[in-house]
Amino acid sequence: MTRTLVNAAVLAALSIPMSAWSAESDDIAELKRMIEQMKQQHVQQLQSLEQRVQRAEERAAAAEEAAQATQGKVAAVEEQVQAKPRAGDNSFNPAISLVLQGGFAGYSQDPEEFHFEGMPLGGEAGLIDEGLALWETELTASANIDNLFFGQATLGLHTHDGEIEVDVEEAFVDTLSLPAGLGLRFGRFYSAVGYLNEHHTHAWDFADAPLAYEAFLGGQYRDDGVRASWVAPIDALFVEVGAEALRGDAYPGGGNDGDFGAVRNLFAKVGGDIGDDSSWQVGVSRMNVDVRERSAGGHAHEHGGDSPVFNGDSDLTVFDAVWKTNFSGERALILQGEYLLRDEDGQVALSEGAGDALFNYDGEQDGWYLQGIFQFNRQWRAGLRYDRLSADNDLVMVSNTTGEADSDIFEESGYQNGDHDPHRWAAMVDWSPSEFSRLRLQYARDDSREETDDQVMLQYIMTLGAHGAHRY
Repeated sequence: MTRTLVNAAVLAALSIPMSAWSAESDDIAELKRMIEQMKQQHVQQLQSLEQRVQRAEERAAAAEEAAQATQGKVAAVEEQVQAKPRAGDNSFNPAISLVLQGGFAGYSQDPEEFHFEGMPLGGEAGLIDEGLALWETELTASANIDNLFFGQATLGLHTHDGEIEVDVEEAFVDTLSLPAGLGLRFGRFYSAVGYLNEHHTHAWDFADAPLAYEAFLGGQYRDDGVRASWVAPIDALFVEVGAEALRGDAYPGGGNDGDFGAVRNLFAKVGGDIGDDSSWQVGVSRMNVDVRERSAGGHAHEHGGDSPVFNGDSDLTVFDAVWKTNFSGERALILQGEYLLRDEDGQVALSEGAGDALFNYDGEQDGWYLQGIFQFNRQWRAGLRYDRLSADNDLVMVSNTTGEADSDIFEESGYQNGDHDPHRWAAMVDWSPSEFSRLRLQYARDDSREETDDQVMLQYIMTLGAHGAHRY
């Protein structure tokens, strides 16, 4: 009996830890199942997040690609608009604008004595009137005439020798519906020779023209004639070629006797974009001029004698290049330059006192400028320009009844080479509180003559009305 009770007690004591171990084992298994379930849920959540990130990246890439495609299309459209006006916008509502331009100019040398050795000035070349004056102020009206033609006329007012002069700067018609990128312009217009010549003065980055434009184009060349152009149907590149036939009245032409096409100009322009922020354009043009009785200012004219008169041929070749970069924000950089090479051959006649002189003239002159404009923000810009000229002329006297030495006649004509190559540094800063107004301060150290001329200009440009976009 006693033995039986002892065995029962031993079995009972042994069963207590076994039951406790079994319960604890169940709890551990349950915890492991819960941990495994949490792992699976976590993996699913991570996979779901990764899929959402991937879809978001794909949508962003598609949006960026669409934006770039749209930007490319817009750039292509803008190039086409520059080449040819758009039809249907304002057929019965002409755009009318008035650009007020004037300011103050001061010089340390006499502006009436301004000249280049070996390159007599012609046309409207020369310094801006000293003191306060009205500069090139323009009144422009433009509209689509119908679905076939676009018309524009610009009247210019400016002060010359203290008097207000009015002239027709431009009055031309453009075709709108010729096929295959072809375009035709006829009337009076600025020639497509070079880069700067087609831009109106209020769109220039400096207050005055480069020295080469003063010497070879009379400041800026416009004439009556016809232009035919073709824009290539290329999406990624702007390509334009064209030809002009002009009357030849204006410098570098001369007196016109009714022969149309005294001036012929061939030109080509190529440009495009580099990335989203930069663009470029290069161009070349070749102008051939049949000169008939072209008068030009010389020392003889300055001292009361008649102007020397040139008859012959004048050929001008121009290479131009422009680079524009838009940095982050509102900062931008524009680099621009042109090289002009002129070759002239003919005869120069000069009357002096009681006699006349006639000499053969074979001249080669060149000039160039390079400028950079940096825009700090939407309102402020600063720029620097350097330009230079040189002449290599051969003069041979044919007849001289003036009683003066041949060397004196050559010097008085202005065609004789000098020992001094004209050159100039110019710096400017301008402020544009809006797209309709601009104030500019410019300083130039001009060494066109033997003595340095310190030039200061304060310019205002104010635009009223609907003014169209400028060319590239």
